Amino acid sequence: MENIFFDSWESIIRTFSVTIMGYIAMIFLLRASGKRTLSKMNAFDFIVTIALGSVLASLSLNKSVSLADGVTSFFVLIFLQYLITWLSVRIKQVKQVITSQPTLLLYKGELMKDALKRERVTIEEINSAARNGGQEDLSGIDAMILESTGEITVIPTLRSNTPNTLKDAGNFPG
Repeated sequence: MENIFFDSWESIIRTFSVTIMGYIAMIFLLRASGKRTLSKMNAFDFIVTIALGSVLASLSLNKSVSLADGVTSFFVLIFLQYLITWLSVRIKQVKQVITSQPTLLLYKGELMKDALKRERVTIEEINSAARNGGQEDLSGIDAMILESTGEITVIPTLRSNTPNTLKDAGNFPG
């Protein structure tokens, strides 16, 4: 329990400088990896983001982790995220493993109760999404979809009986 309030100026300067350098390295690597890394997150992207934060914290506070080790870890995590997303665009099975399928929650004003239960979405969340979409009544909404990112999309009016954008929702009745 020695030095719980202050260890040394050397420790403070190391933490300060390594955190700044690690942060700059992480920003550079994220920008180099493309827009997809910083997009709205699915579960896979969320895990990578948490891991990057954990590495930055370890790099900043753990004296046994060198800057080179931290930057290498950033690079590996970002490269793996890039590789997995690259593969998911090209191989359907990879995409199915790392991303969830959109789910139709409401169709032609009727709630899909089994889908709501399976996805653990409450009526309050449905009402909130309707309000955010400028809708005052669920019966006036043609479709609501729980996207793979966790967002709920409101489609007030469908112009087609077989809309292309709903076909990937696993429980689309059309």
